[in-house]
Amino acid sequence: MGKKSRAKTQKAGPSGPAATSPKETMNLISELLQKCSGAAPSQGKEWEEYVQIRALVEKIRKKQKGLSVVFEGSREDYFPELTAWAERCGASCEGFEIACFGDEGCGLRATRDYPRFNPRRSASGPLYGQDRILQAMGNVTLALHLLCERATPDSPWQPYIKTLPAVYDTPLYFEEEECATCWARRLSNTAEPIQEHGASVRLLLQSHPLIFRHSLTHLPRPSSQIYIFYGTRSNAEFVVHNGFFFEGNAHDRVKIKLGVSKSERLYAMKAEVLARAGIPASSVFALHGGDPPVSAQLLAFLRVFCMTEEELCEYLAGDRAIDKIVALGNADFPVSWENEIKLWTFLETRAALLLKTYKTTSEEDRASLQNPDLSPHARMAARLRLAEKEILERAATTGRAERLRFGERLREGAVLPVYRESHATAGENEPLLNGDREKPSTQTNRDASEIWE
Repeated sequence: MGKKSRAKTQKAGPSGPAATSPKETMNLISELLQKCSGAAPSQGKEWEEYVQIRALVEKIRKKQKGLSVVFEGSREDYFPELTAWAERCGASCEGFEIACFGDEGCGLRATRDYPRFNPRRSASGPLYGQDRILQAMGNVTLALHLLCERATPDSPWQPYIKTLPAVYDTPLYFEEEECATCWARRLSNTAEPIQEHGASVRLLLQSHPLIFRHSLTHLPRPSSQIYIFYGTRSNAEFVVHNGFFFEGNAHDRVKIKLGVSKSERLYAMKAEVLARAGIPASSVFALHGGDPPVSAQLLAFLRVFCMTEEELCEYLAGDRAIDKIVALGNADFPVSWENEIKLWTFLETRAALLLKTYKTTSEEDRASLQNPDLSPHARMAARLRLAEKEILERAATTGRAERLRFGERLREGAVLPVYRESHATAGENEPLLNGDREKPSTQTNRDASEIWE
């Protein structure tokens, strides 16, 4: 019966969409859901899993071919209708207009000066106050809502839906060969969104906002583009979740996962010192693009990580142990010259090792960016790889410079500065005690680029 049914499905081709059994489609979706919600693949198996997920998605897309609602013309044709619809719903459209900004796509352009935003005076209009789904703003809930409304010809949401892009620039919408380009990145974060969101987001199309792009905080002037602030995201997060690379991102960073080995003889002592400083024995940290590349949290962790047994005893039960714990993240108060040499040597070596895990060099990435035929997605991947390598190169350079500087202090027999409570100012120890570690993403807690010690 199965073969006979498939033959009938194929015969339906030229005149319309093939008749597909809902049960067959649901079985594929269940298989896809199981694949995407399973345990993370082992290191080196991410690409193999991605290919499997993509194959399932393509099967579902083929079975649903012809079922999508298609609008005539381009999305730009519907912008006037969108503006009129928003005004009917109570939104104010004064002070801006919809415009196209080249490679950045469509966005808002200011037509007047904007004062600094005061949330207490914000009036979003009855559109947001009456719609319970918009109040929740869950991505999947919004996507389901839009899919239902897209299939309803007289839906009040049609003016908005008609202006949504057909595709997006996140890795989820890359072709397989374009994802392979991303895989040249260190163990690639591309596996992350495909593993976590793969089927659901691909099937729940049109879930993104219409017009907002980069992450900037300036007040727009007339004729300038209006931006929103996504938060302190790295470029890897921008590419994965938003589909763009932000040149000059002050918050750019590379994740690095470090931990004290439980098999180490001094594990209990190191874990205790770290706990008193409010730092886990294993955590995700970040190397930053700015100066210094190492945060107070990471500096404190590396100091404890490189401590000798004698130094650990001093921080646990020695004189002024509390002061010493507080000063762990303060660059002006080393544990010892030898400890500083160890930690900066470790950082230099680790950054150099991470650079070797990329499949391309910085020079190769710069050369590829000069290629005018490079696709937008491949160009974005190359820019991301290059930015991450520059952060790692800067960390390695800093590590070497600090290693040499503290080596010179050791040879000179310089006196070690001692931290006392009088050195502290209000809130000085807050970053160390409250934590400035890389916070787990709200979208996924998996990062293929994390490296364990």
